[in-house]
Amino acid sequence: MKQYKYPPISEWKSLCERPLQNQENLESQVKEVFSEVKDNGDKALKFFTEKFDKVSIQDLKVSESEINEAEKLVSEELKSAIKIASENIKKFHNSQQEEKNIIETTEGVFCWRESRAIENIGIYIPGGTAPLFSTVLMLGIPATIAGCQNVALCSPPDKNGKINPAILFTADLIGIKNIFKIGGSQAIAALTFGTETIPKVDKIFGPGNQYVTSAKQLAQNYGVAIDIPAGPSEVLVIADETSTPEFVAIDLLSQAEHGTDSQVILLSNSEKIINEINIEIKKQITDLPRKEIAEIALQNSKSILLNSINEAIEFSNYYAPEHLILAIKNAENFTDKIKNAGSVFLGNYSPESAGDYASGTNHTLPTNGFAKNYSGVSLESFVKKITFQNITKKGIQNIGKTIELMAEAEELMAHKNAVSVRLKYLENES
Repeated sequence: MKQYKYPPISEWKSLCERPLQNQENLESQVKEVFSEVKDNGDKALKFFTEKFDKVSIQDLKVSESEINEAEKLVSEELKSAIKIASENIKKFHNSQQEEKNIIETTEGVFCWRESRAIENIGIYIPGGTAPLFSTVLMLGIPATIAGCQNVALCSPPDKNGKINPAILFTADLIGIKNIFKIGGSQAIAALTFGTETIPKVDKIFGPGNQYVTSAKQLAQNYGVAIDIPAGPSEVLVIADETSTPEFVAIDLLSQAEHGTDSQVILLSNSEKIINEINIEIKKQITDLPRKEIAEIALQNSKSILLNSINEAIEFSNYYAPEHLILAIKNAENFTDKIKNAGSVFLGNYSPESAGDYASGTNHTLPTNGFAKNYSGVSLESFVKKITFQNITKKGIQNIGKTIELMAEAEELMAHKNAVSVRLKYLENES
């Protein structure tokens, strides 16, 4: 990790820059994939799967027998862990359901809002070096609670043409039946346009590499919504003299091991703590199976010495991290100061990996500074809000004159007359 001491505010912008990704020809490649899938459907999907994943697929949809076979390959211990995590995620997302609340804004004028599920949902689950079966829980559970009618899950096949067994078990556990062996930008294209096998959806969720991310952005040009702009994973840790260096080091490494383009940031008001944490990083990284990935990610990462914890929080708000860990004394007292973050972890015993798996909060979060203007995925991500109003005779008489005056001022006379004819009718009736 590169180290910085007391950088002035004028340098914060450069310190907050994320690692640049090589996007040469990226957009043109994704557009080509979209065009082929739109025109040739399943045939194009099979072609790109053989080209990019090096495997020939005959049946794109996962069969019932494949799901049953996968269940046998998942250990009972892991099944139990997935079920516990599932229950916690259900509890947290169930709590986000809203009651209908009818407001009488003026006597006789009643307004309220109701939720309606987005009917057709597409979920993308990466399957490469880290098959993210936990993301199946994070996206499938709120989709189920919201009442989404059709959920299609896409995940890339391995060299044997199979999807990771834990992904299939988790999908089956929460009731997702439409599972397809297709990955990359071609999967996003399939969900965008629909093919002979894969249904067209209204909104696409899920993380992925730069091709998947670019494809999701392109999907929006065709009337398909996406969850959030997503990029490489990141964590920012604020530590003081009360933090445990061993804990902080492994929290930083837990994000660094995600990918070579991940970034981790350490902020502290104590040079001694920074040094101790960096020593721990060097010690702990040697035992990681994904050591080489983490080492490259650390080259894009920084430890920064600042004057105070308040200044560290100010820097964090400027950076807007996906994950923020406050490994500081009385962390709960600082929550009001946090303006920009995807998800926050308070104190020495709240590791970021708890949110990734089993505490109950959602781990699909805005990255790359988008925490400044986006929220993480929640139950609300799977619904639309429809407003209703019911105006009585008394109500239209109470607000009618207001509407007439405003409509006339905007020179929209039909708008005005829509009220005027009603008021005149009521006047004649009385």
